[in-house]
Amino acid sequence: MPVIVYQQFIKAPVDLCFDIKRSVDIHTKTTAKTKEVAVDGVTEGLLDEGDTVTWEAIHFGIKQRLKAQVTLMEKPNKFVDIMVKGALHSFVHTHQFIEESGGTIMIDKFQYKSPFGPIGVLADKLFLEKYMREFIISRAKALKKIAENMH
Repeated sequence: MPVIVYQQFIKAPVDLCFDIKRSVDIHTKTTAKTKEVAVDGVTEGLLDEGDTVTWEAIHFGIKQRLKAQVTLMEKPNKFVDIMVKGALHSFVHTHQFIEESGGTIMIDKFQYKSPFGPIGVLADKLFLEKYMREFIISRAKALKKIAENMH
């Protein structure tokens, strides 16, 4: 099971970083490349524990739907969402926020399992893990810009 961990320092308060990361509206803005839009569940505002959201997006040229649920919320330091339904076999995405002098360290930990057994493992090695890592880094950098401009 691949695990992607990425840290981003943001010159903004922990509360702000936490809220922009769980904002459906900001998520949509930071995923313009994949044309993500919330189509079911919470479709605007801030996600909270127990909430679900279904995202529609284009990945690898294919329109896909992914339903995720927030399973843990420890404001303003951590929340976790899991895949309920989607193209992957499963995923757990932990979002952590550590207050530090001058800002916040935002940590993404994304653990996922590809479908299709050995073929999925091969896909991870060939392209999927790299794609997911770049997606997470791209969003983190976009969130950094947004938070620092709001602060």
